[in-house]
Amino acid sequence: MAVEEEGLRVFQSVKIKIGEAKNIPPYPGPNKMRDCYCTVNLDQEEVFRTKMIEKSLCPFYGEDFYCEIPRSFRHLSFYIFDRDVFRRDSSIGKVAVKKEDLQKYHGKDTWFQLQHVSADSEVQGKVHLELRLNEVITDSGAICHKLATRVLECQGLPIVNGQCDPYATVSLLGPSRSEAKKTKVKRKTNNPQFDEVFYFEVTRPLSYTRRHFDVEEDDVDKMALRVDLWNASNLKFGDEFLGEVRVPLKVLGQTGAHDAWYFLQPRDSGGKAGKPDDLGSLRLNIVYTEDHVFPSEYYSPLQELLLNSAHVEPVSASAAHILGEVCREKQEAAVPLVRLFLHSGKIVPFISAIAHAEINRTQDPNTIFRGNSLTSKCIDETMKLAGMHYLQVTLKPIIDEICADHRPCEIDPVKLKESENLETNRENLRQYVDQIFSVITKSGVSCPTVMCAIFFSVRESAATRFEEDQDVRYTAVSSFIFLRFFAPAILSPNLFQLRPHHPDPCTSRTLTLISKTIQTLGSLAKSKSGSFKESYMASFFNYFNEQKYTDAVKNFLDLISSSGRWDQKTIEMPITLKEGFMIKRAQGRKRFGVKNFKNRWFRLTNQEFTYHKAKVWDVSAGEAALCSIPIENILAVERLEEESFKMKNMFQVIQPERALYIQANNCVEARDWIDILTKVSQCNHKRLSKYHPSAFLNGHWLCCKQSAESAFGCTPCTGGLPANIQLDIDADRESERIYTLFNTYMHKLDKMQEACGSKAVYNGLEEDEYSGFVIDDAKETYKTLKLIISAVHTLEQEHVQYEQDKFRKTKYGSQEYPIGDMALQCYIRQQSEGTP
Repeated sequence: MAVEEEGLRVFQSVKIKIGEAKNIPPYPGPNKMRDCYCTVNLDQEEVFRTKMIEKSLCPFYGEDFYCEIPRSFRHLSFYIFDRDVFRRDSSIGKVAVKKEDLQKYHGKDTWFQLQHVSADSEVQGKVHLELRLNEVITDSGAICHKLATRVLECQGLPIVNGQCDPYATVSLLGPSRSEAKKTKVKRKTNNPQFDEVFYFEVTRPLSYTRRHFDVEEDDVDKMALRVDLWNASNLKFGDEFLGEVRVPLKVLGQTGAHDAWYFLQPRDSGGKAGKPDDLGSLRLNIVYTEDHVFPSEYYSPLQELLLNSAHVEPVSASAAHILGEVCREKQEAAVPLVRLFLHSGKIVPFISAIAHAEINRTQDPNTIFRGNSLTSKCIDETMKLAGMHYLQVTLKPIIDEICADHRPCEIDPVKLKESENLETNRENLRQYVDQIFSVITKSGVSCPTVMCAIFFSVRESAATRFEEDQDVRYTAVSSFIFLRFFAPAILSPNLFQLRPHHPDPCTSRTLTLISKTIQTLGSLAKSKSGSFKESYMASFFNYFNEQKYTDAVKNFLDLISSSGRWDQKTIEMPITLKEGFMIKRAQGRKRFGVKNFKNRWFRLTNQEFTYHKAKVWDVSAGEAALCSIPIENILAVERLEEESFKMKNMFQVIQPERALYIQANNCVEARDWIDILTKVSQCNHKRLSKYHPSAFLNGHWLCCKQSAESAFGCTPCTGGLPANIQLDIDADRESERIYTLFNTYMHKLDKMQEACGSKAVYNGLEEDEYSGFVIDDAKETYKTLKLIISAVHTLEQEHVQYEQDKFRKTKYGSQEYPIGDMALQCYIRQQSEGTP
């Protein structure tokens, strides 16, 4: 979800690898081991949870999490929780990284020390204050000064134990501390409107001759206003602290007035810091990105240059190929390039061109695409994007079965448990391998068209280059479909959206053995048993009829790499797109039905949106749903205003006769559900143009006050998303990422230009200084480089101008930029110093 800023869109995203924790303090009991899981939080809102690791003080998670961040945040936090024998969860420690510090750890494996979790440090939200110093004349004619403090409102306060009943206390700190004054309690809201004024005497009465705001400087310097926010609690332990703000009175300046928003801060400990306990540490790899995307016309020159790459001769002189040459990792270039070419419908000619060039440079048919080249990374990324549904249909049912069954499949005698039988395990593994192999080799007709077209091109280029090798037409394709597509998806199903979490160690070992076997069966090696270093894997292959499997693989490869096209691939069985628990409000089908809220298991397929009483394992098994909404009946999917039910993260699925109101578990999940429901229903010609952003309650719509439940909506629907679920691509955002890469590696572009001017390179010779670049045609490459550098410089000037305009318009203390935002303070300091 983008934040609009006068025609410019700002996107935030984060990719996290949660590695392992170590040296967790032992449980205070005879067992000492703990059952731990880790959560990812935006401030205090949980957006992801790892699986539970049982009986360990050094739990290994090995899980990846990616999300688009739909709102502003101050901290990215990670909590380690322990679940005791009574199934109660308690926090062990946390890691909180400030937003402005995320770039310090960008892409690096980092060990973070766990810190204590306390209410005093868990703060979020902001408060709006108005201060005014008034001159008051007493009955005796003397003058004194009183501070009028107006607490207007708060936004985004945390919800503690499922409730937020906030109030504020206000006190004046200084030589003579004042008594705290308290606002009224606002019930069931984390955005309270207080609008209360409190008065404090700032100076002793002065003679009438002292002028307006003539206050002793020393006194003012020692004074500060403190505002504490609390959550009124019915518990015996007292009210919960939500955060505080301290405002020094010197901010009043010469005008004697101050009006600003403040971020709430943790409780001030007075500089006393106790010795931190050793709570262990957590290994994380965090990649946070913030893209500032301009309107489309800004990127047209760069996009045209890139999209013409397939037609440049030689292709090594094209803009896209040059990007792959200068990037430190080919994956950096491949991701935005593939998405841009897919969006434009030009991915097949582009990959065909770079694959053909790479094959022609290859001397040995056995080494085709062995390295991490731009071609291999682009094909990998294309398969991952275009083939996600293909994997869902092909592998998900059997992987779900493996994860649920927990059948022992260990065939390494060294790792075999005493209770296990080697022959039984081999048979279990063989059955799984046969199931998966059969499903894969019979799935050719379901292979996405774009993948088939790429495989056809690769096959033809390889066969032409190595005419004497009859098998190269198969091995060139199998190295992608088996080695880089099916095998990784089996090995790590969570990375391909086949499972919500990384499997447990036992299941993970089973999947590893299956993946290695499938990879070898698909390799068409002359001696498959000789492909293994491990003797137990080589002996396991005696169970397979190699010729039978080889024939099946070749038939499959022939089908997916033929020149035929299957533009209309209809799949009879429903494809599960998303599922999970959420809270729904009863739709009130009966006239006097109770409109309550209940936790339900929701499932979305390409055919219908359903909810069930409990978790459903098999979409094809025909379990009865409590409610089923056909995709064609979804007229719109929109957010629901929080004030409707005083509940956050709610959205509505609008049907012809009613709307289904649903509460997601967090803001990221709500955005994901809204996005995918909108996409699958986008082709519905009955879609609404307007909707009601609030609920129909007490006989009227809360938003527009219309009394008829069937009244036409009052707000335009957001909609407008493309119908293609998998290829929902923002070309401008991908172009911005490519610009950023070119800008980052500008020194390499300059070096490449220098290489093109070198006499040795121009004459087709290599110099050690420039041997890192592929330059087949120095003149053509130089011409492209000149165009790239020009386009990048133009965009760079736009970014500089944007930063200057933003700095000029930024008002520190406004609702958008509250005081206490360390990232903003750093930005203002950089801009004032002229730092780009």
